[in-house]
Amino acid sequence: MLSFTILAITFGVVFLAELPDKTALAGLMLGTRYKAAYVFAGVAAAFAVHVALAIAAGSVLTLLPHRLVQAVVGVLFLAGAAMLLLKKDDGEEERIKAPADQSFWKVSGAGFTLILIAEFGDLTQIMTANLAARYDNPLSVGLGAVLALWAVAGLGIVGGRTLMRYVPLRLITKVAAGLMLALGCFSLYEALAG
Repeated sequence: MLSFTILAITFGVVFLAELPDKTALAGLMLGTRYKAAYVFAGVAAAFAVHVALAIAAGSVLTLLPHRLVQAVVGVLFLAGAAMLLLKKDDGEEERIKAPADQSFWKVSGAGFTLILIAEFGDLTQIMTANLAARYDNPLSVGLGAVLALWAVAGLGIVGGRTLMRYVPLRLITKVAAGLMLALGCFSLYEALAG
């Protein structure tokens, strides 16, 4: 059953965590070189695959005792918050090999491949698995995560430069870390109190 509350929580957490990620910058680079719709198609498909894998992993976690899952989820959220806060911006640019032509399959394939490789085991994929385990509602979590990732990809492809001009990346990172910290503390509280 679809829960708009869980969908909204997932969307917010994943959106904020993905916004400062290198993937948004890679989408921006691809979007400046190629037709935005073609890039988005490939990137969106790759994100859908990642969310499906994360939901499957999170669903397996629900088979474990509830208190143990809450404790593990809480620790992982706290680790994710620490990773965001301690992450150093090394200024490295993603190296993207340009497709030889501008055909739909070449451009979307390049976007799909880049995101599939770059995002495997990424923080947002782990967070999505955590949220799937926490809420035991794969449909709401999956939909919230996919929509958040697609929104970030769209922003990166179409308007990333403008957004970063008005909203500092450091602020976005701190807000995402704060949300993850709150979710981690809440999960640990539930594990200990339950």
